[in-house]
Amino acid sequence: MIDYVATFLGIYLLCLFKFIAGPVLGAAAGFSVFEIEVVTVAGMMTSVVAFTYLGDWIKKTWTIKIRKNNRRFTSRTRNIIKIWQKFGVYGIAALTPIFLTPIGGTILLTSFGIPKRKILTSMFVSAVIWALFFAVSIKEILRIPFFNTYLTF
Repeated sequence: MIDYVATFLGIYLLCLFKFIAGPVLGAAAGFSVFEIEVVTVAGMMTSVVAFTYLGDWIKKTWTIKIRKNNRRFTSRTRNIIKIWQKFGVYGIAALTPIFLTPIGGTILLTSFGIPKRKILTSMFVSAVIWALFFAVSIKEILRIPFFNTYLTF
């Protein structure tokens, strides 16, 4: 039981920073799809809630003290703005688990001035859908005999 809780907490802590760690490590630990879903969504949403409410403070502090008038557009910022213009909040929320970290996506939405409730809702829906997709996909890939024979230790 202690091993299970330690494994669950370890995966949870990694999901605070990187979304894909939940499905990959959860499948490696032998978790069910439901357990993978819970640990991944819980980890992502913990960091989303924390940085949604700390986002205003971070935006004020980091903008004034570290980045004085450093407003250059890079290819990455141009791509983010294109996604923002085409898809809005839901586009950024949908791409956060794949391309951004939960912290990065949350700070990005906070910097655009999105209401907190909308950030939390869109990120939750995105986390549930992507966690289910990755959990089922990884579980099904591991059922293929080729991978099963080469991945067993």
